[in-house]
Amino acid sequence: MTETRKTLTFAGAALALAALTLATTPRQKAPDEFFDQGEAFFPDFNDPNSARTLEVVEWDEATGSAAPFKVTFQGGRWTIPSHHGYPADGKDRLAKTAAGVIGITKDDFRTDNAIDYEAAGVIDPLDTANLSSKGRGKRVTIRGDNDVVLADLIIGKSFEGREGFSLVRVPGEKRVYGARINLEVSTKFKDWIEPDLMMIDKEEIDRFVLKDYSIEETTGRLNMRDEVTVSKDGDHWNMPKTPAGKEVDTYKVNNLVRAVDELSIEGVRPKPDGLTTSLARAGGGVSISQDDMLSLQDHGFYFARDGRLMSNEGELQTRTSDGVTYTLRFGEIVVGQGLAVTAGTAGAQAGGTGENRYLMITASFDPALFPEPAKAGNRSFENKPDSALTLDERKQKDLDAAHTRWLARIQAGQKRADDLNTRFAKWYYVISAESFENLRLKRADLLRDKQKQG
Repeated sequence: MTETRKTLTFAGAALALAALTLATTPRQKAPDEFFDQGEAFFPDFNDPNSARTLEVVEWDEATGSAAPFKVTFQGGRWTIPSHHGYPADGKDRLAKTAAGVIGITKDDFRTDNAIDYEAAGVIDPLDTANLSSKGRGKRVTIRGDNDVVLADLIIGKSFEGREGFSLVRVPGEKRVYGARINLEVSTKFKDWIEPDLMMIDKEEIDRFVLKDYSIEETTGRLNMRDEVTVSKDGDHWNMPKTPAGKEVDTYKVNNLVRAVDELSIEGVRPKPDGLTTSLARAGGGVSISQDDMLSLQDHGFYFARDGRLMSNEGELQTRTSDGVTYTLRFGEIVVGQGLAVTAGTAGAQAGGTGENRYLMITASFDPALFPEPAKAGNRSFENKPDSALTLDERKQKDLDAAHTRWLARIQAGQKRADDLNTRFAKWYYVISAESFENLRLKRADLLRDKQKQG
């Protein structure tokens, strides 16, 4: 074999070996965990307004159990099932939460080993098979029409080294991801309800009546200690029978006005249906069963011998310029914290020394505050142009217009009272100790030493 042929043979063999090596060498593969990186967690969920239910479940360390909070659209309105179906001001908040969930993507793979779940804080709070009380995450579930699940995610601890990122896992799936989370998912009852409980403008408050009394629970005997009336006159407040050397402290009364205007609630309890129906009738009297009576007494409310509805911690009446009077009756102490206060859930931190208190609110309208003006003596002015009216017809037309305005005012006042009673009738409210102290005042609390003139 010549040297040239030998060289070509070696070269061919080398090429063949290189080709064989290339054919048999394993190709580098992208790890499976990166296949879905950047994808949306819930690609079929793209309309935040399609959300009809939001359920958030957190782990309550104090009770060692899951604490659910739910808002849902039912019967044509938003309600909070965990709080006896109390009305929720939830549509916009729910849509905002849903929009935040839609935008969550699988940004970083972290682990698919269940051993890591506790450290990541993504153990399902509803997982009863897992006995650990540590590492439980917050489970957020959004459902649409017909209870169809649109999104379901467990949000765990912050992703170390990635600001704005949290560790998350889909229930029933193994993988834990790091994802950018921008959600304000509140489980606080107060964050989901109409904050303006009284539906009152402080500028329209013109009168307070503070009734300081106690009632003998077994006999219904009333012990009236004091009754204080404070009325507004321009920018000042007047109190009949002001003690010598004293005067009304406008600053303190204005604080009371503010306390009424800003009154918010900590929780609710439903009244019995029969009592609700009766109380919803403004000025229509109250007719209740024995069970209704027991419900009232359990919450600190009673009927006196003369049939008046009373409370064991007195009451505050607040009147507005349109003749509507709100009566706030203060009942029993509510102890505990968490759901024990907001919803009365048995076993939910029911112990403790909380000083929250039951409150019952009713409304009434007094048409006597607006005397009926004279009516038109004749109606010959009707269907006549003003240019054709006699002096007497002009007078009759003015009388008719004034009477029409009076009637509209009476109807508006009565409707407001009726609407308020419909709103208040179903509920015993729970207010904070601070609110109680700001509202439950006595005569001395509104007075000061008379100031020297000049």
